[in-house]
Order: sequence, then C-alpha cells, then structure tokens
Amino acid sequence: MSNNQIDKLSCIPLGGVSEIGKNMMVVEIEDEILIIDAGIMFPEDDLLGIDLVIPDMTYLKKNRDRIKGIVLTHGHLDHIGALPYLLKEINVPVYGTKLTLGLVRGNLEEHGLLKDSYLKHVYPGHTAQIGEHFNVEFIRVNHSIADACALAVHTPVGTLVYASDFKFDQTPVNDQMADIHRLAELGQEGVLALFSDSTNAEREGYTMSEKVVGETIDEIFSDADGRIIVASFASNIDRIQQFIDSAFNQNRKVAVTGRSMINNVEIASELGYLDIPDGMLVDLDELKDLRDDQIALITTGSQGEPMAALTRMSRGDHRQINIKSGDTVVVSATAIPGNEKSVGKTINKLFKRGADVIYESVSGVHVSGHASQEELKLMLNLVQPEYFIPVHGEYRHMHCHAKLAREVGIPEENIFINEPGNVMEFSNNDGQTTGSVTAGRVLVDGLGVGDVGNIVLRDRRLLSQDGVLIVVVTIDDRGQIVAGPDIISRGFVYIRESGELISAATRRVEKALSKCEQNNVTEWSILKSEIKDALGSFIYHKIERRPMILPIIMEV
Repeated sequence: MSNNQIDKLSCIPLGGVSEIGKNMMVVEIEDEILIIDAGIMFPEDDLLGIDLVIPDMTYLKKNRDRIKGIVLTHGHLDHIGALPYLLKEINVPVYGTKLTLGLVRGNLEEHGLLKDSYLKHVYPGHTAQIGEHFNVEFIRVNHSIADACALAVHTPVGTLVYASDFKFDQTPVNDQMADIHRLAELGQEGVLALFSDSTNAEREGYTMSEKVVGETIDEIFSDADGRIIVASFASNIDRIQQFIDSAFNQNRKVAVTGRSMINNVEIASELGYLDIPDGMLVDLDELKDLRDDQIALITTGSQGEPMAALTRMSRGDHRQINIKSGDTVVVSATAIPGNEKSVGKTINKLFKRGADVIYESVSGVHVSGHASQEELKLMLNLVQPEYFIPVHGEYRHMHCHAKLAREVGIPEENIFINEPGNVMEFSNNDGQTTGSVTAGRVLVDGLGVGDVGNIVLRDRRLLSQDGVLIVVVTIDDRGQIVAGPDIISRGFVYIRESGELISAATRRVEKALSKCEQNNVTEWSILKSEIKDALGSFIYHKIERRPMILPIIMEV
C-alpha cells in the first residue's frame, strides 16, 4: 500500500498517563509500530519489598514482529529504566541523543544486555527514518538533564509532536536553548496531535531558570567555612556542573559518592558533558589529607532513599563520611510525591548531627525541570495541534492541562485525557478513542519480574501489620498427634511477656485437633483449615488482631 492511501494511525499509552512514571507510548501505522520511551516508576509505600514498577508489555510481546524501533526523549529512568526488560523480549534498534544513549549503555551493561548494534545516535535537529512510515525528528528542549528532546514523528497521516518533559529556559546553563523556532515551523506546517508534559500544569507563571540555582550555590559555597556536602539527582548533569564550578571558584577539591552519582559523573565526563579541571576530582580516601574548607562532596540521597549515601551519613553509618558540626549540607532537589517523609527524616537527622542543612523549601537550591502554565500555553500556541493529549502527570495534572488547552482555543472534543491502554485513532479528519489493550503495572522484586502480584502483596501487608503465628504439629501415619502443637510468633507479640495468651491459644488448637481426631479427620488440608479457624477467631476475640497463621503439619 502506498503512503497516499494510508489514512489512519493509532497511539496507545502503556504508561505515563494518569501517573508520573513508567512512560511508554506506542504509535502504530498499518503493520509497523514505533515505541517512544520505556520507563520505570519507583514503588509507593504500599508496594512492600518491590524494587521497581515497569509497564505491562503484553501488547508489545504479542506484536513484536511489527516493532521497528524505540526512540528516547532523554535519559531519566522514568523514560529509559524499563529498556533492559523490553530488550530481553524484543531485539530492535534504540534511537537517542549522545548523553541519553550513554546512560542507556550503563543501564544495559548492568543487565548484561549491551549490544552496540542496539544504539543509534541522533543529534538534536536531525531525523531518523524508522521503518517505512516513521520519520522521527529530535528537537532540543530544556529539562533537568542535558540532551533532552521533544520528538516530531512525521507520518503519512500527519505529524505528532511528543513533548513529554520540557521547559523553556531563556538562560540555560549549557547555553543550549530550546528550539522554539522549529516548534513554530511545525505549527505552521500543521501538527495532527501534541502530547505534552503535565507535571507542573497546576503551577502558575513560568518555571525559573537553572541559572538561579547556580547563583544560590555560589553564595552558599562562598559563605561556608567547613565541609560542603551537596545532594542532587545523579542525572542532573547541569546541576552537577554548577557544583563543580562553585567549588573551583572557592579552591575546593571535589569527591563523589553514591553508585549512580559516580557512574553518571564518569559517563558525562567521558562524553564531554562535564568540565572538571585536572586534579580537582579526588577519592573519598584523600579527603582526610585536606582541611574542611578545601572539601566539597557531591552525593546521592536527595530523596531519602534508605541505602543512599546521604541517608547513611544522616544515620551515622556511612563507611567514610561522618557528619559533624560545621558541615553545610545542601539538598538540591524537590521531594518526589511519596518521598516527603523520607526526605524530612533525613534532614532532621542531619540537623541533629550538627550540620547546617539548606533545602528547597527554605532556599533557592532547586528549580523544576518541567514547564509551568505559561510555558505549557506557549507550547500549545507554537505547535497549534489539531488534537491535544496531556501526558506525564496524574489525572489532576492532566485535567488542569486540558483546561489550559481549552483556554488557548483547542476544542474540548479534540482533547483526550487517557488511562494506560487506551487506543486513540487519528485520521486526517477525525480523532477518537476506540478501545483499549492490556496495560498496567508489572512489579520487579530482585530478579523476579511479574512474579509478585496482589496476593503476595496482601500477605506482605498482613505480615507487616499483625505479624505471623506458626503452628507446628507432628502426627503419625494414623493421623494421631504425637507432638505439639507448638506456636512460634514473629512480629505478633513478644512471647516472654505473653505466655498466658500463647498458652490459651495452644489449648485452643489442641481442642480443635482433638475434635478432628474424634471424627477421624486426617486430611492435612482440613486439619490446617481447622487450626486457622480456631486460632484466628480466638486471637481476634482476645486482642483484635489478625496475624497470618501458618499451620505446619509433619508426619513421622
């Protein structure tokens, strides 16, 4: 079929809508599929023991032969972190800018997946032809990581502009402005649909320039007499460069700690995105030979992660750095929703150890990488799309963004607020939601991918709330009890102080088993059920708790 006969394309978000994280968009034309981004989400508090959340890729696995490539907007984990899990299933090329692919390379190496044939470098301002129907143009935008791009996906049906994470910074640290001119040209040429960042759709005005942070950091470095410890996102290379510049101006050496920070600094330096003067970077072991006013430390832990370097310093169990009076600690990041309590605990502990802590809510040490309302309106007015789809936000963010779109003249019927899996079909004269595909979340726990579901999470939640009681009974081949029952408690009550309760519970189990013996009940499943029922109702009646009860029956 020739291009002039193609009149329909479909867009399916598998993540990144009605949520912040696990960004993944599928674009389909005829028998070809293009994937935009493949990100993770970090687990919320109710996902006990879970390491990562990735999109459900069932639809992609079913259609793997149709997939022509993956294009990446930038190098944040919520856009590239699920790539290893996707590439284990699908062998296709991955297109991105230099820093983005540098970070992807490190991620794939950790999973033993690195094949340079996967990775296709594209410069901002250039295009990549992917399959027969997708010509993808990379358009520079500003964000909290270098080399971020919006994508213009040129197809026989029309042009899609995908601007997932962006802001318009008029004074960027790296002097690389967003390509507003090209966005305006696309608007003049005609854009079928715009997918745009909704993270800050509730914030009025404009997002401040990254250079504002640099000015604040300069002041902090010039005023501090002792050691300076700065925590930030490891991917915010421009921010790290400003820390290094301020340290250099104050004749301080710089050490780096935290695995992701060390890796990203190394990658960014090798690729030319960080300028570190010779001899300025030192190992942690070398700090003991320097005066406090000669030391600057760049670390992970801005989100209060339990095992991150700054968090361990705040607890006093970092192997090489002990916080002391006179230290200045700068937390140069905002707390991701859900992390506020962890960040607050870390800051409190740092204060208790004598540090002077400077953090976002009381200073200008962080600015967002996402556009606020006036910039979102500017993107809409530059691109002038026929259809508008808010992305990268919870439902309330997308709702606010849709309101902004109506204010600048997008008809309400041309705005789509989606859930993961919704199928949007666009043609030259129509756009509508036509159905849905399998979508949702897959939980990663250690090396297990998708093997933890609602039942396991329910059990973990129950264990965390009320603990567990293990009832051990030994029976002979005739079903008669020869030992036990013995009750073992973990996370339920302290046995030494609850002897009476445990003794009463034991008698309750004995009574239930005696009844089974009298009725010649020897089936293990029935015995276990009787133990659970008898003990569960007794415990709840006594202390109104519902511990997990695990009967263990052994035969001799």
